[in-house]
Parts: sequence; C-alpha cells; structure tokens
Amino acid sequence: MPSSQSRSPPQSATPSSIPDNRLGLSPQDVAILRQHQQLAHAQQRSPAGSQASSQGRLLLDPGSLQLLSRHFDRVMQAISQRLEQLHHATEIATRAQHDRTGNAIQVADAGIARFHAILRQIDELNTEFDKIKRIREIVRGFRARVEQLGRRLG
Repeated sequence: MPSSQSRSPPQSATPSSIPDNRLGLSPQDVAILRQHQQLAHAQQRSPAGSQASSQGRLLLDPGSLQLLSRHFDRVMQAISQRLEQLHHATEIATRAQHDRTGNAIQVADAGIARFHAILRQIDELNTEFDKIKRIREIVRGFRARVEQLGRRLG
C-alpha cells in the first residue's frame, strides 16, 4: 500500500529551476538575482547555480533558495556594517567641524571684544583730546589776557 506522504526527490535529481523571463522581473533585476545566485553557489562550491545561470535559468529548490537567502543576509549585514561605519565617520567629522566652528566663534568673539575695547579707548582718547583742546583754548585766553594786562602795565 503506497504511503500518502509525498516522496522527496532523490539526491541526484536536478534542482527545480525556472527560465529567467518567467519571473516577471526586469532584465536588470534578473541579472542581479542571477549574479547573486552564482555568488551564493560559488561560496558553497556548488556548480548548480553557475550551470543554471549559463542556461538562463534560476534555481528555485528549497536548498538553493535558502542558500540565496543566507547570501542576501550576509550582503545585508555587510551593507549594515558599512552604513554603521559611515554613520560613525559622519559623527566624528560633524563633531570635529562643530569643535572647529566653536573655536572659530570663540576666536571671533575674542576679536570682537578686543575691537570693542579699542573703540572704547579711542572714544576715551577723543574725549581727552576734546578736553585738552578746551584747556588749550582757556590757556590761550588767559595768555591773551596776561599779554593785554602786561601791555597796559608795561
């Protein structure tokens, strides 16, 4: 009496495959899928992926699909690690730029403070200069009076 369970194909059976053009994918997507299937099989030293690809077919058996899935997991992990590296490098560059900007702002603030101090000193000197001008005018006035008194007395 035959068993109602389905039998698995013998180990020597050719894995299930399908022509590339029956997947409904763009030619670019098919090329990428084929390339990654070849890589996945090459990493496992399995000639099946290369053979199917050379025939314009993709392997769809569970083993090949699992192999392709693990391959894409590794690709995604590598992409994720690279993104993390780039994120870290971006943070470092941003922090460094922020520090340089902060330093530049501090230098500019110090320069502005020096400029304001110089302007205050110039204002003070102008005030002193105005005072000296007034005193000089007063002295000239006194001298003129003294000379007039000297001429009157003299």
